[in-house]
Amino acid sequence: MRHSTRIAVGPVQFRIGSDWAEPIAALEHLYAGYPQDDARPADATVRLFAARPWRRWLRPSVHIGGDFVVPDALPLPLSMGLLAAEMGMNLQVALGWRRHMLLHASAVAKDGRALFMSGESGSGKSTLAALLGERDWRLMGDEFTLIDPAGGDAFAFPRAVSLKNEAIAEVAAQVDPARLGPLLAATPKGDIRHLIPRADAIAAMHEPARPALLLFPRFGGEASVEPMGEGEAFVRLTEASTNYVALGEAGFAALTRLVRETPAFAISYPDSAAGIALVEQLWAEAAK
Repeated sequence: MRHSTRIAVGPVQFRIGSDWAEPIAALEHLYAGYPQDDARPADATVRLFAARPWRRWLRPSVHIGGDFVVPDALPLPLSMGLLAAEMGMNLQVALGWRRHMLLHASAVAKDGRALFMSGESGSGKSTLAALLGERDWRLMGDEFTLIDPAGGDAFAFPRAVSLKNEAIAEVAAQVDPARLGPLLAATPKGDIRHLIPRADAIAAMHEPARPALLLFPRFGGEASVEPMGEGEAFVRLTEASTNYVALGEAGFAALTRLVRETPAFAISYPDSAAGIALVEQLWAEAAK
């Protein structure tokens, strides 16, 4: 394609091509601090293209393609080309990655142990992970957590964190503006702005961590904690995994081990400060 770049996030090497320069330039800004290895074969390919030649210039419309596609997916305007690129990267991993069990969960780590947070959109898991990552935690990712089917360790996928709506101002007040991407207003997912993880999180993205705590957060309501049984945690995580079925017996064994060895809780919280307090409390108790 006319414009292209390569980006390595955790174990995944992406090759991204585009009919336009703008999405590639935005990606190269967000991922400038990530390791570069142009000689390494790509694990996943993303294409941002115009369905008709004139769509490159006349009301430019970005379609998402690559190794895997979603048929009949609606294109995005060029002003949201960065969002299209990020969606394409996530799509390729969600549909094509088989080396690890994928969980749609944010994750942070401390002292070689990992905390997972899984929930529906709007649960606040990405915001909590981003804020914890600005403290004494290592951000492992806000989109996917990768579990080694053989040994059970967690591996990082620390792509740029997708902050949405009210979380943008909350996180922006605590970080260097240079670590923030452009504001993408009124997207199909609301307002979005990407946060570049701290340099130490990027440098450590190949270091595994042992699962130690599993949380299912829910933003809104009074602060509360409810222990979750293995059965319920298992069912929720099968719904949160994009390749559990494809992995077959290996996926079942990996998920069974995870819920048996990792304490799980459902938490509710009215604001980020309360949510972080609950996380720190449960982490301290799990360490005893």
